[in-house]
Amino acid sequence: MAEPEFTATGVRIGKRLRSLTRAGQVRISEGRLELLTSYGSEIDSAPVQAVRASRPWFAPEDRALADLNGNRYSLTLGDHDPAPGEPGPPAASRFIEAVRRASGRGA
Repeated sequence: MAEPEFTATGVRIGKRLRSLTRAGQVRISEGRLELLTSYGSEIDSAPVQAVRASRPWFAPEDRALADLNGNRYSLTLGDHDPAPGEPGPPAASRFIEAVRRASGRGA
């Protein structure tokens, strides 16, 4: 099994106004994006070429949206932002960039 291209733990995953998990996982590995519960059960997964990732308007920098299989999930990845004074983009930006890289849509 190949090393994951992107992994985030402690992610709050929601669908519409419903919270699905407060400590989930987001993983991009072998060309698939997987949303997992804190226990490792799969919430949803899809090939990265079929996933659309973006940032919601007027939302904090730790939030991202992911469209998989016709469902829109809101992701709060803020637990993994760099510490104050340390370089690096917020986790949401890293997630969006990882989806673009894995799907071949961006550099």
